[in-house]
Amino acid sequence: MSRIEQIIDEVIRAEGGYANDPDDAGGETMYGITSAVARKNGWDGPMRELPLPLARQIYRDRYVRVPRFDDVVALDAAIGAELVDTGVNMGPARAAEFLQRWLNGFNDTGRRYSPLFVDGRVGDITLASLRAFLAWRGAEGRRVLLRALNGVQAARYLEIAEARPSQRRFLFGWVLNRVEV
Repeated sequence: MSRIEQIIDEVIRAEGGYANDPDDAGGETMYGITSAVARKNGWDGPMRELPLPLARQIYRDRYVRVPRFDDVVALDAAIGAELVDTGVNMGPARAAEFLQRWLNGFNDTGRRYSPLFVDGRVGDITLASLRAFLAWRGAEGRRVLLRALNGVQAARYLEIAEARPSQRRFLFGWVLNRVEV
């Protein structure tokens, strides 16, 4: 099984099966795929019956290939997995934005690699900057970047819960199931 397929399995495990909580801003989901996303991908049946192979294909296309997180996985599987998971939960652009912001922040006065325009899209410059960061900082840099990405993810969950009190009941689970320390 490829690393991408393992990441998708991890996401599906974290997301669970069918859910339709009226307080969940995501609405009706199956395997973490929202009804709106399923419909955009051709599913017109009941969400409870969304086929697992279709859910996996949606994850592969929308949350791995299109945002180029597969290219990040090729550079570092753990960082790529973090971006996929965050992208599923907050949108791929937000996950890419988090990566770009932290790479800029860690750039030692902008001399180690090209500064990034934070546009929420992983492109060749973002990938080159990540490659340079990992070459420069090594295993320790990888650990610190993962902590940083998880920190900003946790902070975003808190912002969501503060802005929409109905989401507070989900905050503990989001952090428990999504934020590694």
